[in-house]
Amino acid sequence: MIAVSMSSMRRLTGLGAGATLALAMGGCALLSTPDPVQLYRFGPLDGGYVGERSMASVQVSLRRIEFPEAVSGQRMLAVTGNEAAYLGGARWVSDARDLYSQSLDMAFGKSASGVRLIGGRELTRADAGLDVDITTFETRYAAPGAVPTVVISARARLLAMPARTVVSEQIFSVSQPATDNRISAIVSAYDAATQDLNQQIVAWVEANAARAASAD
Repeated sequence: MIAVSMSSMRRLTGLGAGATLALAMGGCALLSTPDPVQLYRFGPLDGGYVGERSMASVQVSLRRIEFPEAVSGQRMLAVTGNEAAYLGGARWVSDARDLYSQSLDMAFGKSASGVRLIGGRELTRADAGLDVDITTFETRYAAPGAVPTVVISARARLLAMPARTVVSEQIFSVSQPATDNRISAIVSAYDAATQDLNQQIVAWVEANAARAASAD
């Protein structure tokens, strides 16, 4: 049997306590608060057009807008050549698909034209249908660290109801350079790009809605 002195016992006890403290501190590090994430949004803040609309407006039903899975949520996708990553420290305040749907609805609401989007809870009969698929929604870099460009592309189809036959189809694409390689500047580019895209879609629907309504 090997004899152990009291002083050796005290040293071993001290080492054990130190190891316990180190493990506890390590556990605190593992459970530390993650870095803060700033939330952003795009799209208009007001409610759009205020006033009486003509009952002769073409009633257009908007199908749920489709987004690529990689960008449908809250993260912002950045692409450099064949490489892709999400921008760190920033998120959309809600899913990008929901923010864009609200912005398109407001774009139609701001127009006092002869087209009216039917809300999802309305029982109004649709004269025409509108399908919008967002195919690109990303921040593109020509080179690492360069000032990026926001690129948004969409395919839209105007349908005769109730058969949902395609009357007109159009591809839209917007490229909006950011003013700087900063998140706030990139968000501003998304805001400008979605506004541009929505104006193009509204004008196209206004030009073709009557033809779609008469084709049923």
